Amino acid sequence: MSGYLHRKLKPEALAKAAAGFLALLMASATISGLLPVAAQAQQAQPDSAPLVQPGAPGAPSRTLPPNTTSSAPGLSQADVEFMQGMVMHHSQAVEMTALIPSHTQNEELRSLGKRISLSQTDEMKFMRSWLVARGEPTTMKMDPMPGMDMAGMALMPGMLTPQQMEALRHAMGAEFDHLFLTGMIQHHGGALVMVKDLFDSSGAGQDADLFEFATDVDNTQRAEIRIMQEMLKENE
Repeated sequence: MSGYLHRKLKPEALAKAAAGFLALLMASATISGLLPVAAQAQQAQPDSAPLVQPGAPGAPSRTLPPNTTSSAPGLSQADVEFMQGMVMHHSQAVEMTALIPSHTQNEELRSLGKRISLSQTDEMKFMRSWLVARGEPTTMKMDPMPGMDMAGMALMPGMLTPQQMEALRHAMGAEFDHLFLTGMIQHHGGALVMVKDLFDSSGAGQDADLFEFATDVDNTQRAEIRIMQEMLKENE
């Protein structure tokens, strides 16, 4: 401290000034020591969280390499065709359930049919909205092959043939129950094939909404197949 301050300040003031100057030096040293620690901590933190790719139904998720970009996946033709085909597929299931009230008095079957009809009608609305939002048609373009008629062309995996549908329309009571349950098990099995084909297609099924929907279809229809198989056993 300068001689000028020694001459001008009283002893009490001089002591306070010295104490303040010492505190300032200590604070400066503390801050200087903390800066390298803060810089090291900042460098130790990862640049970004790991990217996890969801697996197909029944398959585990996997962590992607650090250099993987997190941009939204593009839309694949398999995605579009899956949604278009599933709209058609659901339409027949709803047509089948519409026969139940006039063809059977089986309350358990009526309850199941109502649940299938409501859920698949709602899902058809979702699928059409999904397609429209992406500028895609809600119906699948069908290119006829030589020797194939329109009825054969329109069949997706598991869908009932025109002959099976005609038999269902003419059946009543226990016969209708049996044809409906076996037909809907076949129908649901076809939907599971469609989901598997989607996830087996390279680059398909990455859209978040589609992935969630397809996974739900797989889970729900597997559960309903088990229910219908039990109902068939009870009616034997």
